[in-house]
Amino acid sequence: MRNKNVVVAQSGGPSLVINCSLRGVIDVCRSMPGTFGTLYAGYHGIEGVLREDLLDLSSQPEEEIALLSTTPAAGAIGTCRYKLRDEQSEDYERIIEVLRAHEVGYFLYNGGNDSMDTAHKVATLAAERGLDLVAVGIPKTIDNDVGDSDFQLIDHTPGYGSAARYWTLMVQGANEENMGSCPSDPVLVLQAMGRRIGYIPAAARLADPQRELPLLIFLAESRVTLPEIADRVNDLLAKEGRALVVVSEGLELGDIGESRDSFGHVQFSSSETTVAQMVVNYLNGVGLRANGSARSNVPGTHQRHEAITGSTVDMAEAYAVGQKAALLAAAGETGYMATLLRNPGPIYSVRYDKVPLEQVANSERTFPPEWITGGGADVSDAFVAYARPLIGESWPSVPLVDGRQRFARLQPNFAPQHLSAYIPQAHRAR
Repeated sequence: MRNKNVVVAQSGGPSLVINCSLRGVIDVCRSMPGTFGTLYAGYHGIEGVLREDLLDLSSQPEEEIALLSTTPAAGAIGTCRYKLRDEQSEDYERIIEVLRAHEVGYFLYNGGNDSMDTAHKVATLAAERGLDLVAVGIPKTIDNDVGDSDFQLIDHTPGYGSAARYWTLMVQGANEENMGSCPSDPVLVLQAMGRRIGYIPAAARLADPQRELPLLIFLAESRVTLPEIADRVNDLLAKEGRALVVVSEGLELGDIGESRDSFGHVQFSSSETTVAQMVVNYLNGVGLRANGSARSNVPGTHQRHEAITGSTVDMAEAYAVGQKAALLAAAGETGYMATLLRNPGPIYSVRYDKVPLEQVANSERTFPPEWITGGGADVSDAFVAYARPLIGESWPSVPLVDGRQRFARLQPNFAPQHLSAYIPQAHRAR
């Protein structure tokens, strides 16, 4: 296959390094003009493909492409939360129609487990319809829940290292706050993202690997109750006079009025209340073994879009895995996800490989139970050893212009639409 056009797209929640992977794809495609034709982005993921909204990436200025490496979140080409369901036959036919109309021979999809399901479905559908298409997945999720619990399919997902670094820095700052304000506010409860998977809240331990801080960490997998949390907090107050408490947003403590997205995932950020507030209310209700009260801090989506908190290791790996995906496409390796695996030995390094999409589509890696310690209130040294290399050693270099961060701004150069207007099936009025 020569000079066929390319569509790259992404879906699911953004990450701080998602555009590093995008730049890796763009750089490889631009370096192989004998293989790849025009490179398009499905604007807002598979929805953009369905609507035939294809942003021309080949015509973008070099400066803007370079800036993708330090541009967080998904503003450059957009994302979506659109699930391709088996019964949506019109959507499937539309995808093939759009790809044929624009002579697309390569489809690269960046995202988590649901996105890998989309990539797998597109690869399967293309083969069934006789479309000469190479479909490749690019891993992305701050939750680190793609793959298997043995870390044989992928060691960690791009995006997680930066979320872990955010929590490393967050807990350090929160400790300074708590040290100063503990006479009146002895307990500070912090809530971390991660749905019901514990990798993000566990990263709080990276702020204090020697366990010198009065820090408790309750993952969703800990399955602790409010009375148990109160007992642990009051024991710590009796000993230290103050307490930092990190809780998972998915810790099941009662009804929080949760809602779900189109993938079926709980959207804790739009719930009626929060786990952190439930903990604070309970602690203040039963009373603390210290003067003052408990208070909470619930960071939102800036856990995944603060450029300056990014991990340089994560940024480099996201770029490399994007390059790997494009190289797999160039080699005709359809039906695979680019992956990264940790090399053995004391010095941290990774290698880039591939894994069949069907093995990671809709996968959900769990947090190893042996990494949960302290009676459900801490994580092990083994977790610290696993996660520590991912947060890096240095600050990212984010360019500033007039005191403001300079992010990539792609020009709105869209491909001419050849087909009639289309509304994705799931968005039609019932």
